[in-house]
Amino acid sequence: MACCDTIIERRFERRGQNERRCKMLKSDFFYDLPEELIAQTPVEPRDSSRLMVVDRESGGITHDRFYNICDYLRKGDLLVMNDSKVFPARIYGTKRETGVPVEFLLLKRQSITDWETLVRPGRRLKPGVIVDFHEGLSAEILETVNDGNRLVRFSFEGDFFDILDRIGQMPLPPYITAKLEDNDRYNTVYCRETGSAAAPTAGLHFTERLFGELEKKGVDTAYVTLHVGLGTFRPVKEDNILDHKMHIEHYSIPTKTAEKIKACKERGGRVIAVGTTSCRTLESAAQQGEIFSRSDDTGIFIYPGYEFKCIDGLITNFHLPESTLIMLVSAFLGREKTLNAYRAAIEERYRFFSFGDAMFIASKI
Repeated sequence: MACCDTIIERRFERRGQNERRCKMLKSDFFYDLPEELIAQTPVEPRDSSRLMVVDRESGGITHDRFYNICDYLRKGDLLVMNDSKVFPARIYGTKRETGVPVEFLLLKRQSITDWETLVRPGRRLKPGVIVDFHEGLSAEILETVNDGNRLVRFSFEGDFFDILDRIGQMPLPPYITAKLEDNDRYNTVYCRETGSAAAPTAGLHFTERLFGELEKKGVDTAYVTLHVGLGTFRPVKEDNILDHKMHIEHYSIPTKTAEKIKACKERGGRVIAVGTTSCRTLESAAQQGEIFSRSDDTGIFIYPGYEFKCIDGLITNFHLPESTLIMLVSAFLGREKTLNAYRAAIEERYRFFSFGDAMFIASKI
């Protein structure tokens, strides 16, 4: 089913005398959010967050709590979750030659020792510079790569991630200014594959108790891995979103998950993506037809007009205005119904963004 919203007209602008090009405006996805609704800390317990249930066809809204999510799921449904784990990717050191303070944010692992890294201050960290950290960790700048990032090579003894656990900080998004008291709260209870610089936040609401209820009801679960990069926080700069280029992220789908998706479709169940990262993983793999076990890179950009090939439902948080994430939600639900749901969330004082409340979108709820 194509989810292009009729409210978003395909605008056309003339380029030259004869060329016409489709245009979709970033401003079509703007909404005004009071700053006090940006969640600064997670709720306790995890599943006590609020839940907005939205019917995909009618746009009808029900207000509830996440611990009641099972009331809106059916026997035979399949929840697909991203099991990527956020690690303490922000580390602080000093430039060996001068003692100048340096900040690294590790983005993507290239090998056992080499990482693509966001560095500050960038102008002072040229190839050949050595940076020293605590716990005997050091790094050499190898070269400048995409977006001004650096490829760096670390030297260390022992387990690299154990060192990061001791000296690193969790890479919270810029809109969270409060101190995170417990690093585990920026990870899901089911995370296991280390590699993300940001959490797949829709999964933060799940608890072990909820998993027990899902099993009792006959709702199946499966896992994919997509390591979330900082690109998820990058604003769309282009006024015409069709000019926007998505960041590249790596994903993998195990054989067991591919088999569960096929079985769910055959029995008439709903494949429900937990989070936009799970959605992008499944829809990326579905471009080839039936989903099989695979490991690949994706830069898929989902916006209104996209025809979904795999998912039947989506559990997600409330996202930033004009972001690629609200564009994805608008593609699935429709722009007008999405903005209406966001207006209702603001009126009802829902909490927004990473530590905020949740939304469940599906048909025939």
